[in-house]
This record gives sequence, C-alpha cells and structure tokens, in this order.
Amino acid sequence: MESSGANSEDIIVPPIEGVAGGGTAYGWNDGGFHGSNLIKESINPSEVPTADLVHIWCMPSTANVGQQEMPRPLEPINLLAARNERESVQIAMRPKLTWGSSGMAGVVQVQGGDLCSKSGDRLALGKSITLRQVVSILGVPDALVPIDLPTSQVSLFPGETTAIWVSIDVPSEQPPGQYEGEITITATKLDKEYSSKSAGQGLTRVEKHQLYRELRSCLDSVEQIDEKPLEEVVQRVKSTSTSLRRVLLSPLFSEFVSEDALDDMMDEDAVSNLPVRVKLNLTVWDFILPATPSLPAVFGISDTVIEDRFGHFKWLLQYKISPYFCRWGDGMRVFTYTSPWPADHPKSDEYYSDPRLAAYAVPYCRAVSCGNVSEDYLQKEIEILRTKPHWKKAYFYLWDEPLNSEQYDSIRRMASEIHAQAPDARVLTSYYCGPSDTPLAPNAFEAFLKVPKYLRPHTQIYCTSAWVLGNREDLAKDVIAELDPVNGEEWWTYVCLGPSDPLPNWHLGMRGTQHRAVMWRVWKEGVIGFLYWGANCYEQATVPSAEIRFRRGLPPGDGVLFYPGEVFSSSQEPVASIRLERILSGLQDYEYLKLYGSKYGRDEGLALLEKTGLYLGPERYTLEHMPIDMMRGEIFNTCRP
Repeated sequence: MESSGANSEDIIVPPIEGVAGGGTAYGWNDGGFHGSNLIKESINPSEVPTADLVHIWCMPSTANVGQQEMPRPLEPINLLAARNERESVQIAMRPKLTWGSSGMAGVVQVQGGDLCSKSGDRLALGKSITLRQVVSILGVPDALVPIDLPTSQVSLFPGETTAIWVSIDVPSEQPPGQYEGEITITATKLDKEYSSKSAGQGLTRVEKHQLYRELRSCLDSVEQIDEKPLEEVVQRVKSTSTSLRRVLLSPLFSEFVSEDALDDMMDEDAVSNLPVRVKLNLTVWDFILPATPSLPAVFGISDTVIEDRFGHFKWLLQYKISPYFCRWGDGMRVFTYTSPWPADHPKSDEYYSDPRLAAYAVPYCRAVSCGNVSEDYLQKEIEILRTKPHWKKAYFYLWDEPLNSEQYDSIRRMASEIHAQAPDARVLTSYYCGPSDTPLAPNAFEAFLKVPKYLRPHTQIYCTSAWVLGNREDLAKDVIAELDPVNGEEWWTYVCLGPSDPLPNWHLGMRGTQHRAVMWRVWKEGVIGFLYWGANCYEQATVPSAEIRFRRGLPPGDGVLFYPGEVFSSSQEPVASIRLERILSGLQDYEYLKLYGSKYGRDEGLALLEKTGLYLGPERYTLEHMPIDMMRGEIFNTCRP
C-alpha cells in the first residue's frame, strides 16, 4: 500500500462518546467504511486494510500532537541530517472505527526497520533509529516512552490521537547519501491470551509469517554482496547476516523453519497489503557536527532525587549537554560538581575527558557541607586538574542569583580562595540584578549592567537571566559592552521562571518552535554559553514509580526535562521529554549558524535568519517548521566541502 493513499478519503473528526449522539460503543464511522453492515458487525482487523480503520499521518518534531490533533493526508517522510546529528519526526494515529474492547478503539502493531542506501550502508533500528510513544503530562504531549523494537503494540482510544516519536542518530562515520526505509503499522487484535504473553508471543500466525518473510528477504539480499570486492562492506554485511540469522533461528519462528510450513503459508501473501507503510527517506549530508559542542550548555541535575549519577551523566551527553550535579544551601548558595569522585579518581578523568563534555563544574566543597573533607581539599583538587588538558573546560559555580551585598561578598571570598590556587580558574555567577542594599546605578537595569564592574575580578563567566532583557534584544549590546573578553570574561545566559510566553523558554505547553528558539536567540544575541538550573527538579517521591509532581510555584515543566523511567515501566533509564529533544535540535541549529557565520560573517548569518523567517526577535520567530529546513538547507548548500 502506498503511503499517499492511506487517508485519501475526506477527513472528519470522529465524535466523542456521549457528545452529539456520537457513541463510540456503536463503532462510529470516521470516513473509512460507508455502509451499516461493517459498523454493526464485529470487525476483524486481519481482514480489513489498516487504512480503513486508522488515520495515519506525519508531523514535524516541532508540532505538539495532542489527543485532539486533526488528521492529515499521509505523505512520505523526508528528513535531512548532518553526520553526528539527530533528526526526529512524529507519526500520528487516530482510529476511524472501533475494533477493540475494554474501552479501546483497537490496537495497532508498529514495526520499524533499518534505513538502507543503494550502496549497502545502513542505519540500524535500535542503534541509530529509536521509536518512542508520546505520553501527555498534565494534558500536554511531553514524555517520550520507549517502545519494544522491532515490533510493539500500541493501544488507540476512541476520539484520541496517539503519536510515535521517531529519532534517527547519524554517526560521525556514516557515509553520506540517500537512505530509505519504512515503518509499518497494522491494525490487530489484543486478545486475552496476548495480555499474559510477550509482544512476540502474542503475534498471530499470519503476522509471524509476514515478519519472517521480510527478515528472510533481507537476509537473502545482503548475502549477495559477499562477492563484492569492498572488504569493509563485506564485513559489515556479514555481521548483519549473523544478527538476522540469529533472529530467524529463535523460538519465535521455529514453526516456519521447515519448507512444508512455508509452502502452507503461501496462500497468505495477500496480507502484505493490509498494513500502512510509512515511507521514511533520509539525506545524510557530507559534513560533521563537532563532537564537542561549540556552545557550553551546562544543566543542573538535583542529586537529592537520583541514585545513578554515572548513568544520568552518560545519558545526558547525547543531548549535547554538559551536566553538573547540584544542591542548594542557605541564601541560594549552590554546591555543584560534575564528577562525584575526587580529581585523582580514574572515573573523574573519564568524565572530564569525554569529548562530548564542553564544560565541567569543579566542587568548592565549603559552599555546602559535604562530609569529612580535609582542609586542603580544594588545593589538592586544583593542583591535579590544572595539569590536565581538560582544565580549560573547568569552572566553579558558587552562588545562584545573589541579591544583596552580603551574598556578593561571599562570592568574592570564595573566588579569592580559588584564584589564590589557580589564577586562571573561571568562576561563574548567575544573576538578574545588582545588590539591593548597595545601589550601583539610578535604576534597576543600569545596576544590573554594573554587576561585572562590582564583581571583577572575582567572576569570569557572567551568566545573566534572559528575563532581564525581555523582548529587548537590542539591550544585549549593552551587556556585552560591560565585559572584558580580552581578559577572559564571558557572557552566558539562562532561562528559568522567565521569560514567559510568547518569549522563548522551555515550559510545558509552549509551542515547539518556541522551545527551539531559545538557542536561536542565544546565537543572535552573541551569547557564548548557557546555563539551566535543573533538569530533574520534580518533587521527590517516596517510591520511584509515584506520579510525577512539579514543584509548587513554578511554571509547569520548569526545572524538569526528563522523568524517572519507573513511572512508565520497569526500566530505570530516564524518559526524555519532547522539550529535551527540542533543546538538542536548538543546539544543533546553533552549530549550523556558527558554521555559516564563521564562513560568511555574522552579518550574513543574521541576514539568513531574516531571509528564511526563522528568527527575527524574541517575539518574532517562525511558528511553522518549514523555515527550519530552509535555514539548514541553505547552510549545507553553501558550506558543504
């Protein structure tokens, strides 16, 4: 079945049960069947094309696909990506009829596969390609819960749209070119027997045979490449063949191994026209995004609500984020560290040397009590780290948003101790105002501008709230004018409670391009680093599987970019939010814009933002996805090798 024909009928939003007579219990019709017999009788999904039972269409990663999202025609997915880049897309599904029970409209089987090029190169499912189901948090689509691969069953509910988030990670060494594949969606039954079995055991005989024939065909096709002279390709294909053969010899397919069983099933070839096949095309461009992010993006992880620090650290690196662990003391003193081990521990060197890490926090242990520590702890840490090549990544984060002269003086005292040991050490201070009891200027904004003069030389990284500038991006030049980059002073920014809608931020419920625009703003205003106060600052639960609760007094989603995996399944791996994926996309956009600016100049980069309509200012950015692809395509075409 061709993708483009899956939703050819007129699209009508299905009725909600109990509203305007649209009772889902009667098998409501959403344009799939025109006749009363199929509605009144029980529907067997194995005998009906899936396109007649389910609306299926694709949406960009910037779309918030909620339960009431309207169906659209299904078109092939066409994505563009550099090497060492992740691109994502969504597949939305909405039932037209009810074929299930227990309040469900029905169940669909989602099956992924590899993406292949004509030269035999592959992007493997499960390694480079992941599928996750979008789950709503407070009624907003946000959590991305992994589903089983290669095949998973997803429940659909009457009058509701469900989305699958598809991500493709292109390795740095991946050959450029065109890659093609498909994701197959088939309406199926979820019977009582399946509820007590695994997904593989719950497949019907016809479904198993269909999967078997597809795997068998794949194995036969790649084995033919053995005679080609390219040793590297041959080795890769042989490895693939071994993996596929292991799957084929598993107990799942034991009943089909004999030739007699295969012959008996030949009559069932017709089932191949029942699924909807979503075509997926990816163009891998011939340039590589840097392994070490150009923009240090340091994100806090509350160490009071997690156990596996090492696992969280490694997991967050895939998002081009440089994580640090933190906890707060009195008066917004903050104890921060990237490695939970001392500097002379091998694990610390592993942490700090990882090329994906752009910056790391060195603990100033006296900021908050941290157990029995020797008096010369700080001195020893600095002595060890200063001998390492990664010392240039190091910074000290001592205080979050000081408000008065006493707190500013505390920063001075701690920074003086640090600089006595290491004059080249970088101290980061995040702030949005000057000291309230020591006026630095006639008004609040001018006092804010004078903070560098007030703190110099005790701070090197001046990290200001984007809330202060509001929609006045022209004020950025005033901030920059107060800094001394020649002597190593840097301007970073951060978002938290503010700025609020419609300005770019990462609150739950904001538009997708609004999330992504945070990094567009960073690039346009000339910021060279970014801080976010917390990625997992939800209310601590007594058990890991408890319902997620955001902290009181904060906008929904503020300080929470991933969720504990135990809330959604037995897995302990964190569950990413859609907002976290959009942060990654924004950081990748920053790399594109930096590349373009380095080749043609900053003014040309600003002109490109305006020409594509991507980002004109904090309140004037695209609401649609198309300008994003226009910007990235233009940069590739002009900057490719």
